[in-house]
Amino acid sequence: MGCFFSRRRKPALGGQQQPPQQQQQPQQQQAGAGQDAAPGEQKAPQYSWDLRAKIDPKDYTFSGLKDETVGRLPGKVAGQQFVIQDCENCKIYIFDHSATITIDDCVNCQIFLGPIKGSVFFRDCKDCKCVVACQQFRTRDCRKLEVFLCCATQPIIESSTGMKFGCFQYYYPELALQFKDAGLSIFNNTWSNIHDFTPVSGGSNWGLLPETAVVQDYVPLPSSEELKAVRISTDATKSIIPVTRGQRQKNSDESCLAVFFAGDYTTANARKLIDEMTSKGFQLVQTKEVIMKAEDAHRVFQQSASEFIPLLEKGPVVALEFSGDGAVEQCRSTINEVFSGTKVFVSESKASASQDVDNFYNFADMQMGM
Repeated sequence: MGCFFSRRRKPALGGQQQPPQQQQQPQQQQAGAGQDAAPGEQKAPQYSWDLRAKIDPKDYTFSGLKDETVGRLPGKVAGQQFVIQDCENCKIYIFDHSATITIDDCVNCQIFLGPIKGSVFFRDCKDCKCVVACQQFRTRDCRKLEVFLCCATQPIIESSTGMKFGCFQYYYPELALQFKDAGLSIFNNTWSNIHDFTPVSGGSNWGLLPETAVVQDYVPLPSSEELKAVRISTDATKSIIPVTRGQRQKNSDESCLAVFFAGDYTTANARKLIDEMTSKGFQLVQTKEVIMKAEDAHRVFQQSASEFIPLLEKGPVVALEFSGDGAVEQCRSTINEVFSGTKVFVSESKASASQDVDNFYNFADMQMGM
């Protein structure tokens, strides 16, 4: 059975891809379907699906474009599926959340994709630069893609070469709510943990973008008057997604784990600690938001578990790993000064911190099926 995202067949030579046709409406409407029944006739029942707005696939497709700047403003996609195909030298911006997106046969394009509840799938694309937030990321038969990525699960590449990845860093006012609407946590980002289905012997099909890479140098801000209405910042310090080091080499062998428990200000408190620590030169290695149970707490927090188990019923925890000489001392000092009324787990010493990090992230990876 076909669907909106089935792999479409390419047109024959000289032919042209035709957009999906709308189902023809009957010439005659039955009594009760949008008009009053005749006297003495019973009105036909009306169901909820009769009231749904008709979806035109053309509103959710960019196809066959060349040298154009196109996009969708916040609220215009609203969780629908989207297709991008056969575009060349285009700048494409989806400033909204969507269900799934496929990008096929695109060349030399610059693409921004707002939060995607499900998967984004690049196929047969080359020389593209992208900013993407999604639940699942996959490529097949692609060449030279450079991607600033936020992905909740392990990104997958297949039969693809010359792939480069960096951490998602982007902001506009509607983006935080779009992440919530897509069911994505800003703290779950495995952007650098790539799985290659088709590795090569003695080399690699992928690598990391330079730490100094600036998003705007890869995917410039839109130039069209309509899209310029979106108030964008690519400043890493303003990014909705905390910018993490991922699998880059750490500059210190000292780490520290801090865990915030669910409450009204969990996200704000985590962001505040990130700002405090990074402003003092410490590096944010990774973050995670996950639900814990009592048995998980015993494994992760060990002797301190009983202190935190009652807090687990309120919702997921947010964990942060920092790195740098003196990270444990500075993190404990900051938490005592700034979050004195908040229950926070923090590593007690440099000696125990490494085990704290391993215990938590091993548990979190198992919990999330990584």
